[in-house]
Amino acid sequence: MSELGSAARPLRVAIVGSGPSGFYAAEALFKAEPAVQVDMFDRLPTPFGLVRGGVAPDHAKIKNVIKVYERIAASDGFAFVGNVTVGRDVSVDRLRGFYDAVLFTCGAETDRKLGIPGEDLPGSHTATEFVGWYNAHPDYRDRSFDLSGEVAVVIGQGNVAMDVSRILAKTVDELRETDIAAHALDALAASRIKEIHLVGRRGPAQAKFTPPEIKEIGELADCDPVVNPADLELNPESAAELEEPGNKHNKRNYEILREFSTRGLPSKARLYVCRFLESPVALEGEGRVERVILEKNALRGEAGNQRAQGTGETVVQDCGIFFRSIGYRGIAIPGVPFDERRGIFPNRGGRILEGETPLPGLYAAGWIKRGPSGVIGTNKPDAVETVAAILEDLGSLEPCPTPDTGALLEALASSGVRAVSFEDWRAIDAAEIDRGKPAGKPREKFLTAEEMLAILDR
Repeated sequence: MSELGSAARPLRVAIVGSGPSGFYAAEALFKAEPAVQVDMFDRLPTPFGLVRGGVAPDHAKIKNVIKVYERIAASDGFAFVGNVTVGRDVSVDRLRGFYDAVLFTCGAETDRKLGIPGEDLPGSHTATEFVGWYNAHPDYRDRSFDLSGEVAVVIGQGNVAMDVSRILAKTVDELRETDIAAHALDALAASRIKEIHLVGRRGPAQAKFTPPEIKEIGELADCDPVVNPADLELNPESAAELEEPGNKHNKRNYEILREFSTRGLPSKARLYVCRFLESPVALEGEGRVERVILEKNALRGEAGNQRAQGTGETVVQDCGIFFRSIGYRGIAIPGVPFDERRGIFPNRGGRILEGETPLPGLYAAGWIKRGPSGVIGTNKPDAVETVAAILEDLGSLEPCPTPDTGALLEALASSGVRAVSFEDWRAIDAAEIDRGKPAGKPREKFLTAEEMLAILDR
């Protein structure tokens, strides 16, 4: 038998998930010495994960990283296998019959819950739903959002919460020439929202958004930022945190918020209200969300390790629509251990564990490995670490019995599963770009897999 990783018998790796982690892992494998075949699976016919379906349409520059992924996809030994759901269309055990190693980079696809009364009332939504809806993600094409009220409340102060609140605050003209879904643009054009409240459980020194995100709020065409100067009064521990060398972003955030607090009376059609040290404890309303009960918090603990604790004092905020953006968790896949508490695949350095024992040939990278943290670039060193583990295990990996991608594709086809190649994706991509041209948009995305597959049948 040829040595695994040789030219005669390349190492075969299935990467499940085609977002940043998947592409960075593929890049690291191609840079390594062993000969390798990388087949990248995605349940959608489209690659690029959250770069396509999660990055806000008005932040087009962030999507330029797709050019890097396209170069990786052009590597010898790379194949994209889209429109295939691992765990449904092909089991993990069966997949392992065609690959020496399976690397999961499938991200954190669902939102964490607040666990408060009224959370499931109509008008209460997850950030993921809204982001997917305005980004034309097939999973969320049928969602609807009632924007007829005057007040929206967004819980969370990370960059996703910023995206949701910023899209609500922008004018249609600010969004018209982006790749926002047409149905979302139409709905936002009819929006009657006048106030957007961004609510964080901790203080301004601990906010998780980045300086460019919050700075942009002060530059919107028809929305004024509102910050109460009293909310910027810091306890000694928070003041100390801002002086730490590693907290330059937090300090810059604070400076921007302070500048917002000194602006004169608002003059624009909408208000963007930044609120701190408050947590939702209940949603109320007759048949739908009409108000949120917020508990005032106080920070407790040492600098760098402060936690928000409720004081018992509450305030009532009327709202017509409510979004939560408090973190994300992965989804279990049959045949793979899953940590319910953390929402990840249990692992050590990327090696998936059954109890404390690594499962030979199973690996994880990205959010499904470490939880939802960092930005797009954070996934590169994370993926490199996991690939290093795969290469360390090369001598002990059991060669798969059927090292043949064609045989897998035939098996899928015989089961009625139509796999989409990267060349197929290029045809879908070109059709979306053409659809966007009449409206002056970079593209108009298809809303369903069926629409995408129909392009390939023409």
